Amino acid sequence: MIKAAVIGASGYIGMELVRLLLMHPDAELVAVTSRRFKGLRVGDVLPHLQGFTDLRFEDVDVTDISKRADIVFTAVPHGAAMNYVPKILENAKVVDLSADYRLDPQEYERIYKKKHEDPRTAVYGLTELHAAEIKEARLVANPGCYPTGAVLAVAPLVAEGVVAHIVFDSKSGISGGGAEPSERSHFPNLAENIIPYNITKHRHVAEIRMELARLAGTPATTPKVSFTPHVIPCIRGILTTAHVLLRDDASVPTPEQLKGLYERFYEDKPFIRILGERTPSLSYVRGTNFCDIGFWVDEDAKRIVVVSAIDNLVKGGAGQAVQNMNLMFGLAETTGLLTPSLTP
Repeated sequence: MIKAAVIGASGYIGMELVRLLLMHPDAELVAVTSRRFKGLRVGDVLPHLQGFTDLRFEDVDVTDISKRADIVFTAVPHGAAMNYVPKILENAKVVDLSADYRLDPQEYERIYKKKHEDPRTAVYGLTELHAAEIKEARLVANPGCYPTGAVLAVAPLVAEGVVAHIVFDSKSGISGGGAEPSERSHFPNLAENIIPYNITKHRHVAEIRMELARLAGTPATTPKVSFTPHVIPCIRGILTTAHVLLRDDASVPTPEQLKGLYERFYEDKPFIRILGERTPSLSYVRGTNFCDIGFWVDEDAKRIVVVSAIDNLVKGGAGQAVQNMNLMFGLAETTGLLTPSLTP
């Protein structure tokens, strides 16, 4: 039985981790932290978990927690994880859900405007692309929610070296903004509305570019990337539309060739569902660790449109973290995660 702990368990991602770990057949949740709710029972703070655990929230003592756990999930704000991770790693493995270990330290400092205090190397935890490294890792940097949906949507095409430019248009539910209310999550502002934000300078672009460069292999075949996120009036989910513009020297695939390319690339990847020319829907992935992908060929414009759908709190966060834990401890990656969506 894997003994697991969650630091930062009262935010949306943290509480989703608690939910998934409590249902996991090979994991035992041994500690959850929240300074705000220290001493209170989990079920009293999170009523949807009433009756599932007798644990109480505790303050953060990384040395004590890491000695009690085999793995610690750090679901904390950017800049906080690097203060915890070095001590945790003395005793336990870590999956970090902040941005602290996703990027090169210099790139992190440029984007997040914080000094990086622990410039160690972590495995980037986009599970479908880095499974072999994750199996051997002690520290995994869980990807951002937007990069998960975006990169998985286009990875097979980028790996072929045929893409010149990708324009990503992503629509996210309001839970992606966290539990603290903001102008974008205030009901009168968002109801019957769509709000674009950080229109040309979102932090997650760096992750997307990093992974696409790895897939492309050379600067000459690495596509340009444009990305604009929006908040939409739903709770969960990210729907990403990728306009993939092909290189001048690339031939336009037929729909059948495109489907074959995606099926080969994601062979034996249980959480990728290839829909072909069927449209992905947020309702089909809600509460699940699936990423649904559909695509269409626009031959006249030499463009391929790819649409992906994920639950931002599961495949875009806590679910992928548990998927990574499974690999780190030699379990099937689907363990505790293979459930159908909550539809409608």
